[in-house]
Amino acid sequence: MNVTLHGRKVVPGVAEGEALVTNDRISGWGGIDSRTGTVIETRHELRGQSFAGKVLVFPGAKGSSGWSAAFHMARLSGAAPAAFLFNEMTTKIALGAVVTHAPSMTDFDQDPLLCIATGDWVKVDADNGTVEITKKKDRLAA
Repeated sequence: MNVTLHGRKVVPGVAEGEALVTNDRISGWGGIDSRTGTVIETRHELRGQSFAGKVLVFPGAKGSSGWSAAFHMARLSGAAPAAFLFNEMTTKIALGAVVTHAPSMTDFDQDPLLCIATGDWVKVDADNGTVEITKKKDRLAA
């Protein structure tokens, strides 16, 4: 079963990949290892997992204005997410998405945290404001 979400473009472009979903906000500076794209924050549910090349689905950013610098360094290291899908728009996440150059969206018609699970295949078309989700169980059955 495929699901389609509609939302607002933050950064243009099209990307697809495996989803990495968290209900925890992500801290950039001190919360991620920019060289590997790994979440290093001590109590984060994704601790030890890498978002490199994945579609990162999360509520929003937390922490300092270093958020954008940390994700910019991840891009320079080749460890940035393929795309960002998030619920809460802030200046730090907007700048982080821009410097990462990853297609990014927010303001969805359905909550992506409820519709997307880690391992689902997600195609983000920020230019057209759509997110196509192929559930993991459906991909494995094909």
